[in-house]
Amino acid sequence: MTPAKTTTASTAESFAEWVREHGAAVRGYLFAVIREAATADDLTQEVFLRAWQGRGTYREQGRVRAYLFRIADRLACDHGRRRHREVTVSDEQWKELQPASGQDEPSGQLAQAEAVARLDDALAELTPVQQRVLFLRYYGQLSFNEIAETLGCPLNTALSHCRRALESLRKHLAEFMS
Repeated sequence: MTPAKTTTASTAESFAEWVREHGAAVRGYLFAVIREAATADDLTQEVFLRAWQGRGTYREQGRVRAYLFRIADRLACDHGRRRHREVTVSDEQWKELQPASGQDEPSGQLAQAEAVARLDDALAELTPVQQRVLFLRYYGQLSFNEIAETLGCPLNTALSHCRRALESLRKHLAEFMS
């Protein structure tokens, strides 16, 4: 965007730029949290719909990315509260677990599936806020300042949540590796 253009989403053109620049990261974060592609797609659309509807009140106080992720984070939390979590395997996940025709050995696929299951178990051990910090950092690619802004907490608190989450993952996965 050139300096002469507005940086808010007040025009359709600048809003489309928001979607191009941040849409994939927002969707990746929502998919990481929700683990359902269709729901992540729906919530991604909802994020941008709410951003468009709120364009008149949005002020350039922070970065656009943090603003969008704050909306995404709230929608993900609301979705989690509404939905009673069930352990299921979607058709898409099932296909991923199925052996690919002649590409990998079944034992390698089994080891990979087991590693993914261990990582899921390790992530499940984290507190919800620790999960959110990691997902915002690694899926959303937000800076710690943006994470703190998104979660409405001090920077040092966001850093502490991330450090504790990584320590917990390291401990949980080390037990698996030994």
